[in-house]
Amino acid sequence: MNKKILAAVIAVAACAGVAVAAVLLLRSGGTRYENQAAMLKAVPAAAKAELGTRGQPLAGDLVCESMEGASEEKLLVRCTGETTAKKPVHVFGAALAKSEREYYTILVSGRPLVKNVPCLGADCGAD
Repeated sequence: MNKKILAAVIAVAACAGVAVAAVLLLRSGGTRYENQAAMLKAVPAAAKAELGTRGQPLAGDLVCESMEGASEEKLLVRCTGETTAKKPVHVFGAALAKSEREYYTILVSGRPLVKNVPCLGADCGAD
């Protein structure tokens, strides 16, 4: 095989490898959640920990659901529950893949306990 052709084949293969690596790196970037299901699974425990450290322990588990408008690029979760003092709790979470940002707000009796924070509970130590 001609050396010029061999060099061209190697260059094309190297570019293809770099392109695949770039796609994988970009896809793995973003938020801590791979998808909506992962966020739905993780937010209740993180919110429970956050509420506990702020003196508002939950009476039971949070009930969470996907919010209207959730997509692969925009993960949206809403949770409800009650504190041991029988105060209503609402948790809202958004993870935006493009901007690689997350936002969380927790309301207790309609008042913000945390507002637009980038993490909750033990997830804050992982950042």
